[in-house]
Amino acid sequence: MIRTGIGFDAHRFSENRDLILGGVKLDHETGLLGHSDADVVCHAIADALLGAIAAGDIGTHFPDTDPAWKDACSLDILAETVLILGAGNATVINVDCTVIAERPKIAPHIALMREKLADAIGVEAGSVSVKATTVEKMGALGREEGIAALAIATVEQ
Repeated sequence: MIRTGIGFDAHRFSENRDLILGGVKLDHETGLLGHSDADVVCHAIADALLGAIAAGDIGTHFPDTDPAWKDACSLDILAETVLILGAGNATVINVDCTVIAERPKIAPHIALMREKLADAIGVEAGSVSVKATTVEKMGALGREEGIAALAIATVEQ
């Protein structure tokens, strides 16, 4: 059976943190605040994958109360999510993620993000799409208070 899930994540900017998106460190004056590395791309994709098999969300499997995930690389969270899918006899077909941010510019980093995400998920880079958009200076994201990501995943179970 083909199944689809949707994931969303957002984190506010924070001083003295690296900005990691799709497993790639971007040059930016602030990073994102979170228990792990706060990679909204990985988190949104993980939620989409878990949603596709009705297995809860990353907060269920990787809670911010678990010290094992403190400052963790979110690519590791994504790889663990794929193991959860495997235990449910599901394999990833495709993931698509849109990053919502005024800056930094995401386009120069998309190819590397796709490679890193594909490696973590265990698929070819052609099965991973990453895009970016702004909100034209509207709302909290438009005021550059943080970054969000929306993802959809298709799996076969």
